[in-house]
Amino acid sequence: MQKKVNKHIIRPFIILLMILPVGIKGSASGPADGEINPKEVIFDHIQDAYWWHITTINGHHISIYLPVIIYSSNSGLHLFSSSRIDHGNKYNGFYLSEEGKIVELNSAGEEIRPVDLSLTKIALAIIMNSVIMLILFLSVARWYKRRPGHPVPGGLVGAIEMFVMSVEDDIIRKSIGKDYARYSPYLLTAFFFIFINNLMGLVPIFPGGANVTGNISVTLVLALCTMLAINIFGNKEYWKEIFWPDVPLWMKVPIPLMPMIELFGVISKPFALIIRLFANITAGHAIILALTCLVFITVKMGAAINTGMIIFSVILSVFMSFLEILVAYIQAYVFTMLSAVFIGLSRQEEHHNRKARKIKNTNY
Repeated sequence: MQKKVNKHIIRPFIILLMILPVGIKGSASGPADGEINPKEVIFDHIQDAYWWHITTINGHHISIYLPVIIYSSNSGLHLFSSSRIDHGNKYNGFYLSEEGKIVELNSAGEEIRPVDLSLTKIALAIIMNSVIMLILFLSVARWYKRRPGHPVPGGLVGAIEMFVMSVEDDIIRKSIGKDYARYSPYLLTAFFFIFINNLMGLVPIFPGGANVTGNISVTLVLALCTMLAINIFGNKEYWKEIFWPDVPLWMKVPIPLMPMIELFGVISKPFALIIRLFANITAGHAIILALTCLVFITVKMGAAINTGMIIFSVILSVFMSFLEILVAYIQAYVFTMLSAVFIGLSRQEEHHNRKARKIKNTNY
């Protein structure tokens, strides 16, 4: 039964990969003498793209070209392969701008962006990593369903249970309080989504290597989900602390100084989640790529310098890779912890309940 469930999950994913064209094209950019451009290498990896570059063999790029879906106000809906706009090519008036986005020219000769619904590298990576996450958790659920006595699991099931219990007991329960269970599905999903995408981003070969959580659009959506959980399910005590906080009256009327500060806090909390995750993951990828580029930059500096830099680069790259594995977990942990803390603050008890609890604790 487990194999049948996994097949139903994997089959659409395999079909998607089969229909994506794998193209081989000669290099149309870069220095003619073979010198490496570290800035180009780093930004090509960090930024999103309309194709997934696999490798380069004898100057020929092997890439998976993804479908482009755009709607133009001038010519309507278009669907074509991204191979048609690769290396500066134009297709039906569409081409890539310097920022790597699909644009076209209007009647005044100005670049305008059509409505872009394309399947990009980051979007494909999210789909693949989500499939991996579904397979893992459905397999774990099937394992427990077949063993109603709940024996002590081992191997992969035991490792996943350890992570789940750690997040549930050490983060969610302690940060939110008595009604933590209603937020556990979202917070556990956010933790494992970030963690798995962080780990897959460290894998240098397909289907890994995509900078998913280093994309600010992804971290924005995650932070907005937390913001909705905070503000939609916040109780009346939470909103009272924002619009009518327990401060001297002159700080609330006639100028609502403290309410404005509190409202700014409503926005700043998810903003901190966006920047923290985005900056840490992007910086880690950039450092590893920069260290790798040192090997190629120092080739013309002589054998002695190049050999020394190769050793230096390899040692530091290995160290940074192990460090990034730790960072992958820490960033997922921190995002989940801050989200749980913010949600917990929105579930504050009323003042008289808190005072009663303080008196009770004092008596003990």
